[in-house]
Amino acid sequence: MTTGVLVMAYGSPGSTEEIGAYYTHIRGGRAPEAPLLEDLERRYAEIGGVSAMTEHTLAQVNAITAALGKGFVVQLGQKHSAPFIEDGVNQLASASVDRIAGLVLAPHYSASSLGQYLKRAAAAAAAHAIPFQGIESWHLLEELLDFNAAAVTNALAPMPRKTKVIFTAHSLPERALHNDPYPDQLHDSAAAVAQRANLATWAGWGLGWQSASRSPTPWRGPDISVIIRDLAETGRSEGILVCPQGFTSEHMEVRHDLDIVARQAAADVGLQFGRTDLVNADATVMSALAQLVSTAARSM
Repeated sequence: MTTGVLVMAYGSPGSTEEIGAYYTHIRGGRAPEAPLLEDLERRYAEIGGVSAMTEHTLAQVNAITAALGKGFVVQLGQKHSAPFIEDGVNQLASASVDRIAGLVLAPHYSASSLGQYLKRAAAAAAAHAIPFQGIESWHLLEELLDFNAAAVTNALAPMPRKTKVIFTAHSLPERALHNDPYPDQLHDSAAAVAQRANLATWAGWGLGWQSASRSPTPWRGPDISVIIRDLAETGRSEGILVCPQGFTSEHMEVRHDLDIVARQAAADVGLQFGRTDLVNADATVMSALAQLVSTAARSM
């Protein structure tokens, strides 16, 4: 029996010329107004022109493929850029796989984000009459928790003694979070990492949100910029360390929203800023994800 594996990611424009089409896809086919497109192009320019997400995603896929070994056919499928999720399933169908296991390169589940990946993959697999099993979350994967705990410990070493650790993830609209497991999963993974890193409960760490879209509807907060300002006003901290636990690779929301915007916000209020390393293609974590995929396939 041959098992197909669909590794899913958000996607990223491959060049500056692709930014407009990418943004249009994110907006459900509605082309962005000129000021919005110019703003996104400016942000990409500030991190070097394009995101490194594509490079890191391919490295992650290659590492998972190597860890799985024989009997598995692995394809990448992305939400907002080619190869799309449906493209990946079609490639697996062309390889005559008997079943497909799906893994999203994001640890925490939300119906409005990760859930959409799985629905699209399941629908595409059903069109080929191929059984599909998706992995809904891996936020408490031991290897991920250990990686982030070590990343926090390492990043704290050069920081001031009075440094608070904030675990962040991409914000979502409040309406999307009603009865959704996303906030609880974020809390649980942060608490597990904090315990491993011996951080004082709440005094030494907290939760934050980032990268909310411009929208008239409310998004979950507090935003990291608000946390930085409030932390400085207390006078009890000399530094802030951000662990972007909701992300697994370097990309726009990390390189720009944290490394540029949040870092400048901290400098403006006199706080030293630090940011932990991301998983990227860490061999231990990728091997653990491969094991998750293998287990999911056996359950079908």
